[in-house]
Amino acid sequence: MKVGITLPAMVPGVDTDTILEWARRADAGPFSSIALGERLLWPGYDLTVTLAAAAAVTRRVRIVSTVVVLPLHSAVVVAKQAATLDCLSHGRLTLGVGIGGRDDDFRAAGAPFARRHERLEEQVAQMRHIWRGQPAGPGLAHVGPLPAQPGGPEVLAGSVFPAAVRRVARWADGLLAWSFAPDIPSLTETYRIMTDGWRDAGRPGAPRFIAGFWYALGPKAEDRIEQFARRYLAYFGDDNAKRTAKSITTHSPDRIKDILAALADMGTDEAIPVPVSGDLAQLELLAELVA
Repeated sequence: MKVGITLPAMVPGVDTDTILEWARRADAGPFSSIALGERLLWPGYDLTVTLAAAAAVTRRVRIVSTVVVLPLHSAVVVAKQAATLDCLSHGRLTLGVGIGGRDDDFRAAGAPFARRHERLEEQVAQMRHIWRGQPAGPGLAHVGPLPAQPGGPEVLAGSVFPAAVRRVARWADGLLAWSFAPDIPSLTETYRIMTDGWRDAGRPGAPRFIAGFWYALGPKAEDRIEQFARRYLAYFGDDNAKRTAKSITTHSPDRIKDILAALADMGTDEAIPVPVSGDLAQLELLAELVA
């Protein structure tokens, strides 16, 4: 199993130089990819712009979006952005997409919250159409550039609920499975549902599986995770945020090594931990475990 790293661009107050230094060190170290997720109403950096900057200062690691909340956006615009990022990174992009779960982000973006699952599937089909060099629509020209990867980057779906996983198994190239604790039994069941749905759809080969979880290491690691999680999850209510934050156990070297081993045993292709601090020591401590 490969291990990537999420850039700390979602950590409030992190500065630009720190984010780019994380990218450079990840590229020089044992990590397989650098990643970033999207949230609109949060004091973090924009996903696409940040990953483009990270692509410019790296040469080896893959560039992974975990995830673009696609129904917030125009599929045509995201198709152009993704193709551009794939070209700038010389074909290193993996595009993770999801439906999002916060209606306030959609209200802020002026995008409808309804029919997100259906719209996501339609949008991915439209983007792949564009990446093959087809016009954006009747009477319209092609949207360039063509991606560096012929036909476009792989598209993974960020899903964990059974009905959604069965749905994306028909069209996604794999799954981005997020788990707070992380919950290994639940992830195992998610993988099974995805694999069964893939097989039932008559698709060749097998889906890719990437798993993510929050982590912290070093002094006060447990407190760092709890504080970040409670702030990030405040939208879902104080009680839920507090309960979830208390359930997260990835704040010691032994626990993180056990989780990585368990993820590998269950067939995960790549784990991409998410730091709750921009401190460069967090990257170095994780690199020691990975190496």
